Amino acid sequence: MSGRSRDASRVQSTASGVAIACLLLAVLAGCGAPARRRVAPPRLPTIPERVAQYGPSARARLAPYFAAAGVPYPPQRFVLLGFKDERELHLLAAGPGQQLTFVRTYPILGASGGLGPKLREGDGQVPEGIYRIDYLNPNSVAHLSLGLSYPNDYDRARAAEDGRDWLGSAIMIHGGVGSAGCLAIGDWQAEELFVLAADAGWENAVVILSPVDFRRHRLPATTRTVPWARDLYGRLRAELALMPEPAPMAPAP
Repeated sequence: MSGRSRDASRVQSTASGVAIACLLLAVLAGCGAPARRRVAPPRLPTIPERVAQYGPSARARLAPYFAAAGVPYPPQRFVLLGFKDERELHLLAAGPGQQLTFVRTYPILGASGGLGPKLREGDGQVPEGIYRIDYLNPNSVAHLSLGLSYPNDYDRARAAEDGRDWLGSAIMIHGGVGSAGCLAIGDWQAEELFVLAADAGWENAVVILSPVDFRRHRLPATTRTVPWARDLYGRLRAELALMPEPAPMAPAP
């Protein structure tokens, strides 16, 4: 064998030895890049966990209002009345065998759009109509939220008559002070309604959203008109007529 052939043979033998050694080290000592560990996403709080977190303080704040109204807590049922012009959200409740009673008012801190119904996605309008609570969101970007059943059957029927699509969705009553198409009532206020809805059961709750409190005020001339507004507002007037009004405040001494 020539000198050049012997040198090539030695190089090949050395390379083979290095490869075998690396393979042995990899097997015996974990040679090479460590395997990536899969990190599970953080677990989000559930409704019961949020109720455990905020329940004691929320119930303590609600207790005097329910006591003054003569309604046991948790109530058997409750109703929320949202008035866009007055920027008020009224809480009504009833115990077993009781009629609905006014409990308290929450100021609406944030709501976009003007008076008149919501017609389509992105118009910034707060809906007007009779809704239910579809779900509670314990991880809302606006602290806590109660999701409403907009669009309801009435909204869909009027949209079909008008030839409108994309009615929008995800309308909520939530915390914070700003909103686009929803009602923002502040964080601790949202905690109270969230805990109340969890304690009393939100499935049968009613939420009426109206441009104005028809029991006390007339519809402003600035309200957006639609062909079916007379029918919608007739329905809202009829429902609100069944609801107790807040007791008048006593004059200051």
